[in-house]
Amino acid sequence: MTQPPGQQQPPRGGFGVSQGSQQGFPPPPAQQPGPYGQQPGPYNQPPGPYAGHPVPSQYSGGTTPPNSSGGGGFFKGRRGAVVGAVVAGLLVIGGGTWFALSGDGKDDKPALSKGSGTPKPSGSASAGRGATDDTVGVEDVNARRSPGEARVLFLAQNDVDVPGNGAEVFGPWVVGDTIVKAMYREVAAYSVSDGKKKWSLKLGTPACLGSPQASTDGKIVIGVRNGITEKSDCSDLQMIDAKTGKAGWKKPIPKPKGVVGFTDYILAVSGNTVALTGLDHSSGYSLSDGKQLFGKPSSRCLPYGFAGGARLIAAVSCPTSSSEADIFKGQIQEIDPAGGKARWTYALPANWQVDKVYSVSPVVVSIKLEADDNDDHTKRRVIALTDSGKLRSQLQVGKDKFKPRCSSTASVAYRGDIQGWCTGVAADASTLYLATEPTGTNEVVAFNLDTGKARWRSSVGLDRTMMPLTVENGSVVVYIAPTFSQGGAVATIAPTGGTPKVVLKHPLSTAEIESGFQDPRTAYGDGRFFLTTTRIQAFDDAEEKAMKTLMAFGK
Repeated sequence: MTQPPGQQQPPRGGFGVSQGSQQGFPPPPAQQPGPYGQQPGPYNQPPGPYAGHPVPSQYSGGTTPPNSSGGGGFFKGRRGAVVGAVVAGLLVIGGGTWFALSGDGKDDKPALSKGSGTPKPSGSASAGRGATDDTVGVEDVNARRSPGEARVLFLAQNDVDVPGNGAEVFGPWVVGDTIVKAMYREVAAYSVSDGKKKWSLKLGTPACLGSPQASTDGKIVIGVRNGITEKSDCSDLQMIDAKTGKAGWKKPIPKPKGVVGFTDYILAVSGNTVALTGLDHSSGYSLSDGKQLFGKPSSRCLPYGFAGGARLIAAVSCPTSSSEADIFKGQIQEIDPAGGKARWTYALPANWQVDKVYSVSPVVVSIKLEADDNDDHTKRRVIALTDSGKLRSQLQVGKDKFKPRCSSTASVAYRGDIQGWCTGVAADASTLYLATEPTGTNEVVAFNLDTGKARWRSSVGLDRTMMPLTVENGSVVVYIAPTFSQGGAVATIAPTGGTPKVVLKHPLSTAEIESGFQDPRTAYGDGRFFLTTTRIQAFDDAEEKAMKTLMAFGK
């Protein structure tokens, strides 16, 4: 292992939805308790599928004690309990759980193998190795399948030597027949059908940011450090063609005046633009050539977060007069990605701000009171806006507790992380689908975006939990987490509700591996389901190389 070029702070996380009567929003029914109880943090989840049971360990020849591996809530990392004990009291763990350790004593090698400076990326992709080089046990686990169970398309393990305090994984980006991830000083692409590495792009400096989206023509943008020393900043943008693995333009992020160290940036891709926000900074760049398309607005209102995709949505902060120094004025805007102008503006009530953008098309946003950092259910709302930026509805969530998991790709500790990769929420033109918090089991609830009322609710059954992934052909696609006695699954729920219909039944023989991914991100498309880890963190080189990074299921 190598030592890290520097450390970053974890993002602040935790958010939910609620209903209330403050600041001009519709009141709740009389004496109705709020849906969101006080939570210590976004990862205070109920026990996972193996809690309280010895785990059948097909891969270690024995049983695994409870809480030493397996999931927690929807997901919990295999090393979560140990790492959590190390960092307890030192870091605030947020949605996405980005954190760094130092002084762990497992490695005393120098910062990097050779000197300092700013090596450049190769600018081209190398030919990929075969699937046997970094995938493991596929033939073995598939041989153990029972009738009707899906195949494991591939199971990849780590092949990158990362710093002693670990490395974040950015992605996945699914582009055509390729799934792409970035980690440390490599961006790599794998075939979605068999996991064969299609290309590998070596970076001169470590990756440190990533946009959740790829452009429609397959371009992605990551942030990379401007050097390899302890003092290097996450301050360069690098465009990469995910179809070919070729490095495109690279440019430094303009540094705000008077700021010494800065790493708090968020990236979002919409159209042919990558938009960036940070401390007192807002700008947009062409994906084609890196040309700056817009910068900090001339108005006094400044975007502090962007959400990308089919639309570019901005969370905006407006200053107040000196007599209103303690009053926060927030806005939601749709931004023209080609020029940075606001197409419409929705003003939030005083002291409310954007928390998370659940969907950009349709526009569905979780908002909170500006001073709330503790998931107080009385200070949370979810609103839907029309295509012209008018209030469409406010969700009437009743007694339910909802908490989609939106992991960030940026190690930031400020409010600008409004999107990230969200699991547990999906939307189409008329409906928002949210998963209730798991308490042994849970439900998916469909909300009418025109009225804010629940259309239907669906349960997968006792001791099973599920979360929405996407919407296909009018049906919501959900991921059902594995349990002690059942593998995970992908299912669909009809537009009218009802019992989930399983379309991919994951093998029981892989349930332990499936639940052992550390806070994974998920992707689904063309009948394939992908799990990707969000961090490589180990106690020694052998464990580091044995960590699973990608897993795919299909017919």
